[in-house]
Amino acid sequence: MSTYLPLKKSYRQHRRRENDWRLFLRLVPYARRSSRLLALSMLLLVPIALANAVQPLLIGQAISLIRQEPSVYEFLKNRPLLQGLNILEGLLLVAITIRLSLTGFQGYFVQKLGQQITAEIRDDLFHHVTSLSVRFFDRTPIGKLITRLTSDVEALGDVFSTGAVGIVSDLFSMLVVISLMFSLQWELACLLLVMLLPVSLIIIYFQQQYRQSNYKAREELSMLNSQLQENIVGINVVQLFRRERFNAELFRTTNQRYKQQIDRTIFYDSAVSAILEWIGLVAVAGVLVVGAWLLLGKSMTFGVLSAFVLYAQQLFEPLRNFAEKFTVIQAGFTAIERVINILDEPIEIRDRHNSRISIYDAKFGYIDEVVANLESEAAKPQTELGEIRFEHVWFAYKDDDYVIKDLDFTIHPGEKIALVGPTGAGKSSIIRLLCRLYEPTQGRILVDGVDIRDLPQAELRRYLAVILQEGFLFAGDVKSNITLGDNYSFDQIQQAAHRTNIDQFIQQLPQGYDTQLRERGTNISSGQKQLLAFARAAIRNPQVLVLDEATASLDVGTEALVQEALNQLLVGRTAIIIAHRLSTIRNVNRIFVLKRGELIEQGSHEELLRKGGMYATLHNLQMLGT
Repeated sequence: MSTYLPLKKSYRQHRRRENDWRLFLRLVPYARRSSRLLALSMLLLVPIALANAVQPLLIGQAISLIRQEPSVYEFLKNRPLLQGLNILEGLLLVAITIRLSLTGFQGYFVQKLGQQITAEIRDDLFHHVTSLSVRFFDRTPIGKLITRLTSDVEALGDVFSTGAVGIVSDLFSMLVVISLMFSLQWELACLLLVMLLPVSLIIIYFQQQYRQSNYKAREELSMLNSQLQENIVGINVVQLFRRERFNAELFRTTNQRYKQQIDRTIFYDSAVSAILEWIGLVAVAGVLVVGAWLLLGKSMTFGVLSAFVLYAQQLFEPLRNFAEKFTVIQAGFTAIERVINILDEPIEIRDRHNSRISIYDAKFGYIDEVVANLESEAAKPQTELGEIRFEHVWFAYKDDDYVIKDLDFTIHPGEKIALVGPTGAGKSSIIRLLCRLYEPTQGRILVDGVDIRDLPQAELRRYLAVILQEGFLFAGDVKSNITLGDNYSFDQIQQAAHRTNIDQFIQQLPQGYDTQLRERGTNISSGQKQLLAFARAAIRNPQVLVLDEATASLDVGTEALVQEALNQLLVGRTAIIIAHRLSTIRNVNRIFVLKRGELIEQGSHEELLRKGGMYATLHNLQMLGT
């Protein structure tokens, strides 16, 4: 048992090093995109290291020259003292100038490299996150994603800019210094190397502890951001139910845990710096003691000893920088691990490689150019299009807890269908499956005879338009919230607003269509946001229109205007309407009654009332309520 635990620990350390190397390799493609900048940064390390390492040597030569010691270089021996000192001063000035000027350029290139890598990773991460299925966001707090996209990515970029390139620079400097020390006096060089080994082991130990604490600290930071985001978004509920003090206590507890983990990282980081300071002083003392003994024994000159004292300080300076940059790299590896966990998250809903078929192609055999012309002209949809068929569809959000059970029905082109049923019956789940926000667990969904999994998602989403109970608006002007980045002319925007009877409302805004809306449209009313959602759907001229309690947030007068526009919008289109007020769906062609994910009744309003089933019960209860 006593030998098993060390072996197990050694295996974990080996796996961590292996994982670290694999994580680092994931960044290499990003570095290759900026290969010239990286090569230039690395190339500048050579003259900087040489210029830095030669300074103690020149100072030692100046002391030897003044004392007329035998260690003076040949080209200085036969020169006058003042001339020799002037030459050494000139060389020292050149070395300092080279080091300072090139260090500035090298620092600029390295930071630029880090920012380029950071920006590219952030772009890839954002694109990947927005491509993930809704199921991923159901289980992932938004605050955690924000942390990954911001602070984690920043720390990740430092792995190359401050960390990796800096460590290469420090290692190269140490090698140059060690080589020069051995060329001067191998005994003192060996002494410093012996002192270097235990310091390296101590640094490695503290850095491993730092890595663990840093990972925990970032997890706590993610939780902190999640709580902050949740409270800001739900500020109305927080204040209405007087949750300020309770939520503040929850936040304080998480904040305290985060602080404790940060304190641990500070301790390990400070411990490394303190140990290096002590070792550096001991190294200088050791050089002075052994050097004095060699000096008395005539085995070393005073100039060489002076150079060694400076080298002893210079040797531990890269090591001190190395420890600091190693801390940056450890924090970066933690960030890489967390970011890559997101990048490795599989994209559940993808377009198939052969999913270039268009709905119009499948129905009529049109070529892509004809489709483009139809779309650009905003042609009225054909009544032959718009068939929706669910074939024995089953669906569960998790495991085998099915919320949709063996749904099998057909909605004919141009037909108006209403979905009704108690909360949890599966109405919204049907819409999510139709829009392909989720994939069916079993069965398939066909639109005009084409499996929606065989259609490009962009094609399917142009074919459908969904108006939710609460319209979501982005920060920007009114026009951009109608077009949502698609290329529509201003005339088309005005026509869509006019068809949905909201042109007058937009004209009343301070700058009309150019009025700037705040995030989530907080500077206009809920009803006005919903009106913009109707214009957003109208401009796209969809074949299938889905309304999820779309008029619930409108007042009576506005609802009458929208209902008039809606009647025009529904002409020639297939419509699926989710409604809790049964009085609003009397004129639909058929009503589907759902219960626990099953279709238990279907028929017109009058037919279902005559049957006396669940629909009739719900209708009678609402009539009693009025």
